[in-house]
Amino acid sequence: MFDKHPPHDLAGWLAFVSGREMPVLRQTARRLDEARQNIDRVNGRDITDIVLQDPLLAIRVLAYIQAGSRRRLQSDITNIANAVMMLGVDPFFRQFDRPLTLESMLGGQPQALLGVLQVILRTQRASRYAHEWAFARHDMNVEEVALAALLHDLAEILLWCFAPDLAIEIRSRLQADRSLRSASVQQEVLGFPLAELQLALCHAWHLPELLTTLMDDGNAHLARVQNVKLAVNLARHSTDGWADPAIPDDLKAIQDLLHISRDTLLHRLQLPPELLPRFLREGAAGV
Repeated sequence: MFDKHPPHDLAGWLAFVSGREMPVLRQTARRLDEARQNIDRVNGRDITDIVLQDPLLAIRVLAYIQAGSRRRLQSDITNIANAVMMLGVDPFFRQFDRPLTLESMLGGQPQALLGVLQVILRTQRASRYAHEWAFARHDMNVEEVALAALLHDLAEILLWCFAPDLAIEIRSRLQADRSLRSASVQQEVLGFPLAELQLALCHAWHLPELLTTLMDDGNAHLARVQNVKLAVNLARHSTDGWADPAIPDDLKAIQDLLHISRDTLLHRLQLPPELLPRFLREGAAGV
């Protein structure tokens, strides 16, 4: 399952990752099995809700629908609900029957399993933030923004899945020196930053250009991309609590995006009460 001699360039990594079966969360497999057993009462919305909790299944669904229907589509499928509707309930279950689970694949490497589950929890949080803020902004398609946030760090998830030793090395270096930037450490260990692999995978799997744009931080001048990027940043910076020094800047940028006060934002984030005085003081001071 794991290659002791992974590739040394982006093209090699693209082939390395694309040629492997992508797992899903064990909880996802269980929920799919339960839904299959009640297929007469299951609709597209039920399936969509399951898919949107798992970035690995979400990308599998998108890649499959793009590969199978790209020439027949008059417009891109940019959210999971439309993908499931195009597939249909019965064909969906036939295609994604008995998937490999992340927990069984990494069962012998508990450190790697814990690492990837932490990243997935972070992407789920980022997706929730992005959904809430897109709704507040009256975005034309909230689901697209939430999906882009869910998939934003897919390359990092896949690194944990298929080359966990390298993912652990990157994490160890970052934890040892908090001043290091993630992209720089990824460049040293892999030969390229994971953002480049992310975009390469998007193109290789023919993902809709809109989703690729939303996941590309280079387009941060666009409000929808800011929505995604800020959700991803806050989820990442708050992973180990709310003491990260980058969080005040995150909060200020989110306020500017949503045109709301610090007090309103903190209320929406539902932070622990003991943190409110500190962040309110920083907001009043213009931090």
